[in-house]
Amino acid sequence: MQRHKRRIATALSAVTTSLLLSLSLASTPAHAAGHNPIVFVHGLSSDSTTWDDWIADFEADGYSSSELYAISYDWTKSNVTTASTLSTYIQTVLARTGASKVDLVVHSMGALNSRYYLKNLGGTSYVDDFVSVAGVNHGTSIASLCGWLYTSCKEMQTGSSFLTALNSGDETPGSVSYAAYWSDCDAAIDPDTSAELSGATNVDVGCISHTDMNNDHGVYEQVRNFIS
Repeated sequence: MQRHKRRIATALSAVTTSLLLSLSLASTPAHAAGHNPIVFVHGLSSDSTTWDDWIADFEADGYSSSELYAISYDWTKSNVTTASTLSTYIQTVLARTGASKVDLVVHSMGALNSRYYLKNLGGTSYVDDFVSVAGVNHGTSIASLCGWLYTSCKEMQTGSSFLTALNSGDETPGSVSYAAYWSDCDAAIDPDTSAELSGATNVDVGCISHTDMNNDHGVYEQVRNFIS
């Protein structure tokens, strides 16, 4: 009788273990399929919708909507303020997905607040790949046109105190993989090579306008391949 009870108990234990394993697999977050969640960061005078084309492209290439996040923020504020907003947003994405790191894909001024987050707010612990697309990494003379209106734009001016501090020392800190894609006819970034980052994989994508850089499919394919 005791042996029979032990057999029943063993069988029940095996069934319970099997059920728990099944439930565990069913609740596995989306990133387990092999993708880090991607956080997209827009630039000056823009919002999250600037990434609609690329988000659709990533979904067509196997990403789920639960792995793709485009933040909107008040672009008139200092990039320091936006970096703090971004930090909170990324923690929310990590908590929602169960991932340990995200990939950051940024455009134009988004490179500045994102890089401030990486350098000064502990972001290198939570980012796997960082991709700058037409990022104003070393400033642009064009920013003088709006620098008197917005703090964020003043920070983009070549030689600003913000950029001097941001680019001092290591421009690509931590164990993050960095890439910077730039155009050799970008009217918004003067000089064009200001979009490069020391220590990153720097890629001249040819003559593509500033506003087209983050919805161009050829650039998208290079970005997708870099973070995959």
